[in-house]
Amino acid sequence: MSVAPRRFLPLLNSHRAGRSAVTCEYRCGNACAHPAPNESDNAYFGDVVKGVLSRRGALKASAVMAATAGGFAALSGTASAGTVPPALAGRGKGRDKGRRTVPGTDYEPVAPNTADAVVIPDGYEQDVVIRWGDPVEWGAPRFDFANQSAAAQAKQFGYNCDFVGLIPQDPLGWRNLMVVNHEYTSETMMFPAGTYDPDNPTEEQVRIGWAAHGLSVVQAIRDPRGGLRVVPSRYNRRITLETEFELRGPAAGSDLLKTSADPTGRTVLGTQNNCAGGVTPWGTVLSGEENFNQYFANAGTVTDPVAAERLRRYGLSGAASRRRWERYDKRWDVAQEPNEPNRFGWVVEIDPNDPNSKPVKHTALGRFKHEAANVKIAKDGRVVVYSGDDERFDYIYKFVSKGRYKKGRSAHARRHNMSLLDDGTLYVARFTGDSPAGEIDGSGTLPADGEFDGRGEWIPLASGDRSFVPGFTAEEVYVFTRLAADKVGATKMDRPEDIEANPVNGRIYAALTNNSDRGAAGKAGVDEANPRVGNRNGHVIEWEEERGDAAATRFSWRILLVCGDPATADTYFGGFPKDQVSPISCPDNVAFDRYGNLWISTDGNNLGSNDGLFSVPVQGPERGHVKQFLTVPVGAEACGPVVTDDLVLVAVQHPGEGGTPADPESHWPDGGDTQPRPSVVAVWKEGRWGRSGRIGVD
Repeated sequence: MSVAPRRFLPLLNSHRAGRSAVTCEYRCGNACAHPAPNESDNAYFGDVVKGVLSRRGALKASAVMAATAGGFAALSGTASAGTVPPALAGRGKGRDKGRRTVPGTDYEPVAPNTADAVVIPDGYEQDVVIRWGDPVEWGAPRFDFANQSAAAQAKQFGYNCDFVGLIPQDPLGWRNLMVVNHEYTSETMMFPAGTYDPDNPTEEQVRIGWAAHGLSVVQAIRDPRGGLRVVPSRYNRRITLETEFELRGPAAGSDLLKTSADPTGRTVLGTQNNCAGGVTPWGTVLSGEENFNQYFANAGTVTDPVAAERLRRYGLSGAASRRRWERYDKRWDVAQEPNEPNRFGWVVEIDPNDPNSKPVKHTALGRFKHEAANVKIAKDGRVVVYSGDDERFDYIYKFVSKGRYKKGRSAHARRHNMSLLDDGTLYVARFTGDSPAGEIDGSGTLPADGEFDGRGEWIPLASGDRSFVPGFTAEEVYVFTRLAADKVGATKMDRPEDIEANPVNGRIYAALTNNSDRGAAGKAGVDEANPRVGNRNGHVIEWEEERGDAAATRFSWRILLVCGDPATADTYFGGFPKDQVSPISCPDNVAFDRYGNLWISTDGNNLGSNDGLFSVPVQGPERGHVKQFLTVPVGAEACGPVVTDDLVLVAVQHPGEGGTPADPESHWPDGGDTQPRPSVVAVWKEGRWGRSGRIGVD
């Protein structure tokens, strides 16, 4: 049931970010406290092409792109009711009595709050699906916070859940495979007070950390009363930092990937910092390796200038690592194994349908701090994968396969389609605005044409063994993708995170979480795709590939949301009245419901409230109407999410992480004086006769 919030906070931009110091230290190695790794002289701004565009020329270009995009301008929030597709027509409890509420968003929004609970709308129910330490594999013991072991954790649900993927095993979705990422470990919160010394961890504590990373695969069945239940199954599986992965694609076997333990450069132990991901049309899961840099020690000892620059561009520096893993395995020591960092930062693929299959790292998709990897099938059947590089001033990428998708989820189809990600073309995005540079002043004020919008192009980096970047071999492009993208003048973005295609309108949506360094001294200034100085609250951008074809090399784009407090002048909600929207800050993960509504989970709310999950229609008169569906507990981040007709799944990551085991800030999910435990939560609407109703439908 829903829980009343404790109190409400004023929505002031002066509030510090919602992340705790512990989260910053263990999740990303205090990335924001260090200079952004992109110090390239790539001075390209999206609204400058051979000088400032004339207003007349910009409008002409905008009109041409709108025509090729099939009426992109019709998305405006001021569009007439006649622009609403029949599937989106409906009635509900809109704040204005005469306004229609789009199906999927018909619920009373949750108010901003700081409750130590998952707070949901009235008329909805919730339950925890699985917690850190719950059994996954056969023989897993019950979780015992005071008596953990690496052997137990390797069979139990891992720490700090992030992406959640749900793969139905029958037409009605009663039996499912649920795949969950475990992004990182917070060792100072994982062990009883006084038992963990950050400077001198025991080998067993380190091995528990290795086992708590990776992914969990569980079979989850629908409860007739609502929600999901995890059941013992042959499919249940843990993937950890000691699981063998196969390196595939054009860089596999490269000298840049060889180590003393793997002289072939084709087998890697484990995956780490798995952030967002995606379920493929063929029934596998893609997962992005993100902040891997913080795990490696002694990068500062490297003196070769080329090697040192490659490490620095990926955020590796200093001496000892925070977790001190190098004391127990030399692969975490750059001085001893200089190529080991090159074996992380990839998109990995898991086949949950085959518990005996070896997971794969796909080198053709490039190496960077991958946030997500989501698939769209092009008009000619080629597979397109979108991914963001979650760093200040880094880039948006896509991969287009050479081969074509084979329909079906049989073992044969899965093998064929997985192989498609090993051969194709890797691109990076350049965004060009259609307004004069003088109208993009960094304040968030819209330009004269009423929108931040323009056109873009996909710049090829490599295809197979061919490099398109001067001075780079193809192997170097794949392994040092950031440096290659610097060279070709890609657009520096404000931490591009999850990217996903809308199944209804076909457009692509990307969450840009924030970038407080935008416009700072010595940093890249604003451009129309990143229009706000000191962008602490982030924004959401959408684009349509030329002719609606995901394999196209040109696109038209516009910003859907400039997030933050609706009461401030620097926010924008797709043209929807700002006094009728929920405040939203730091968009992170995205998902869609069957009606094409965008759902956004947040990370690091700057507005004084807990993070949460929000819905927003993307077309018609309700375009930009942001509504908060839930909030997560104190100190937590909302991850996932999954939105089906009658079920919402959210991963609650790092609850209470601002406290200590002796004095936790949160006691969620078990209450009382228990320790907080990252968990996956199911939310459903109670319908008639005890059956679940449809999410957001009256």
